Amino acid sequence: MKWAVIIRRGDVEIAVTDRGGDGPVVVLLHGLAGSSRELLPTADALADSFRTVLIDQRGHGNSTRRPADVSREAFVGDVVAVLEEVVPGERVRLVGQSMGAHTAMLTAAARPDLVDRLVMLEGNAGGDERPDGARKIGKYFASWPVPFANQAAARSYLGDGVLAVAWVNDLERTPGGLRPRFDADVMEATIAAVQADRWAEWEGLAVPTLAVFAENGMFTEAQKDELIRRRPGTRRADIAGASHDAHLDAFDRWIEVLRGYLNE
Repeated sequence: MKWAVIIRRGDVEIAVTDRGGDGPVVVLLHGLAGSSRELLPTADALADSFRTVLIDQRGHGNSTRRPADVSREAFVGDVVAVLEEVVPGERVRLVGQSMGAHTAMLTAAARPDLVDRLVMLEGNAGGDERPDGARKIGKYFASWPVPFANQAAARSYLGDGVLAVAWVNDLERTPGGLRPRFDADVMEATIAAVQADRWAEWEGLAVPTLAVFAENGMFTEAQKDELIRRRPGTRRADIAGASHDAHLDAFDRWIEVLRGYLNE
């Protein structure tokens, strides 16, 4: 079974893709300025043992592009609505990368009845004390010279890194050219909410959890250690040589770590 569906929640539409597969349900959440497209290889690598479901979070992909509410609670509510409608009565294995890991963690904290176990790839709960962090991210996305005439033009501007390739592959065709499936100001507001401290939810989390970090990722060793220190029962795995986007540039090792934990 493979299908896509729109879940309507108030004035927001959430795009969901079910890749099928046999076994327990794994739900995948992408990071900021991404979409479920970049996690399709992960979903398909798990399809022999799991049913995989992917969500375009609000403001991203094929979901509502400019939602009025980009609070963390709104993102969690979307995931809960999807789980209750698409896989009613089942506890899922919830997997997220970066912002998606943060959404997944808060969902598991709020609704442990819906989550069997949690995997966070390059996620944390300590927030970001840099006052201009979100503004810089918004400014970067706003600087893109869109629309791009074609993929070659997009690659010329964005570069050939794994994340840039994912962005190029996810560009939307419009009459004027290729555009990202997100808006810069929405991304800025979204990440500003993620940057708040959520240690209370993390320390109270009752769901078994694997925290996966990349050697060359976003977080310092002190930040990684702090996450585990505050919740000692958390399992930790590290992916050597990988970037923050380890699901893209260290795919085989990511799948090895992920499958190992999900199959326990």
